[in-house]
Amino acid sequence: MIIARSPLRVTLGGGGTDLPSYYREHEGFLIAAAIDKYVYVTVMRPFTPGIFLKYSQLENVPQPDDVKHPIVREALHIMKEPVPQVEITTLADIPSGTGLGSSGSFTTALMKALYMHHKKLILPAELAELACHIEIDRLKEPVGKQDQYIAAYGGITCFTFCRDDKVQARPLNINSETMFDLEDNLLLFFTGFSRSAGSILKDQNTKTQQNNNDMIANLNYVKDLGLRSQKALEAGNAREFGALMHEHWEHKKKRSGGMSNPKIDEWYELGMTSGAVGGKLVGAGGGGFLMFYAEDRNKLKHAMVKAGLEEVRFRFDFEGTKIVLN
Repeated sequence: MIIARSPLRVTLGGGGTDLPSYYREHEGFLIAAAIDKYVYVTVMRPFTPGIFLKYSQLENVPQPDDVKHPIVREALHIMKEPVPQVEITTLADIPSGTGLGSSGSFTTALMKALYMHHKKLILPAELAELACHIEIDRLKEPVGKQDQYIAAYGGITCFTFCRDDKVQARPLNINSETMFDLEDNLLLFFTGFSRSAGSILKDQNTKTQQNNNDMIANLNYVKDLGLRSQKALEAGNAREFGALMHEHWEHKKKRSGGMSNPKIDEWYELGMTSGAVGGKLVGAGGGGFLMFYAEDRNKLKHAMVKAGLEEVRFRFDFEGTKIVLN
């Protein structure tokens, strides 16, 4: 049995500029951090021919064309197994639809496990690009590239998305004190709302492709916020980074009417009056996790828990997608 593990992620600045519709014209930039919450994929060879899948559904089919799960189907096509005889199972620490990049994490873990199953080596950049190829090129999903890349690389990483589709990755240059400050004072709270990122990102994608002036200006501003966040963190000014998160959230809400809702706005205001310097919804929006940078973490935690939200504690992951059992 082979077990692959991919980290989930939080975006620290510049989110939304990783979609091809934007970066192919304007170049994208963002900072993402892998966290110690994971998607696991197991791959093994069963005793009988066929494809056996265990996720939220069960599948037992003879050929890749018969697979209902779109990512698994395309992955198996890429591997070109002549006589399919494989069993694939997936598990996750946190369910999908919560804004932490689970689809990209699943795709990278799946491909890492399948490559190991075929005794092949794949490096992080290749793994990320292959996962993007499956989701963006083959499945035509209106998603960006950050989830696949941060899952493959791990760490706290700056990504530049170039006009020619190349991606440049480098670690955020912060000292240990600032990193521990972020781990202590970035707090995640589950809103209870799950959603598909597709509808929100599709709207952003369409407007960007149409050269909508408001959308382009918004994303240009968010990219600049990402660069300012990089400078603040590399200078050791985590509080300024927290204030930039608030500025980011105010601009992010303008991208789509489905970005927030009255209950999320109420919780956000509660957080801002209960010890938070700034915050935002992680991911495309519409639900999932509220993330705050706290000046008074105990006050913030007590207020949010009292309001009915569950905190999810995390640390950063610096290993990226890896094989944990072979």
